[in-house]
Amino acid sequence: MKIYTRTGDDGTTSLSGGRRVPKYHPRVDAYGSVDELISWIGLLRSCPVNESRKEILIYIQDQLMLSAADLATDREAGDIPRLSPDDNCAARLEREIDNMQAALPELKNFILPGGNIYVSWCHIARCVCRRAERAVLKLDQTVKIPEIIRVFLNRLADYLFVLARKMSYETDNEEIKWPV
Repeated sequence: MKIYTRTGDDGTTSLSGGRRVPKYHPRVDAYGSVDELISWIGLLRSCPVNESRKEILIYIQDQLMLSAADLATDREAGDIPRLSPDDNCAARLEREIDNMQAALPELKNFILPGGNIYVSWCHIARCVCRRAERAVLKLDQTVKIPEIIRVFLNRLADYLFVLARKMSYETDNEEIKWPV
């Protein structure tokens, strides 16, 4: 099988179900942003500081892949099996957030993102997650998106913020409070 088909040379792509839409279609924007986020989570998984978190990061990537598959599916094309994230995926992230926060100093200010490359990558992933969430919410105005996808993306952004703080803590990276 060749990776290139040339069918997208006209600026369109196929949804799962066969319908062709412009590559700038809101549905493509939504699942494309989720796809980008999957790659950022893969980068975070490769960081030595996240060695003990590989399992949860793979789980997150899996849930995002399920989300992207659902977002890429044209429900009007017929009876296509639905792929969606686990019903308990947001609750699992909440437990992870609570566990990480228990070991962190209380935060009473905003913080400036960064300080080392791993923490910076995590903050970028958080921003990409928020962009994906906005794209999904925009799409939800015209096509009903499963609530679990919206909730998962919202909770994932929270998780990534706390993960960045945890990575800072574990690497002795100074969190610069804002306003400075």
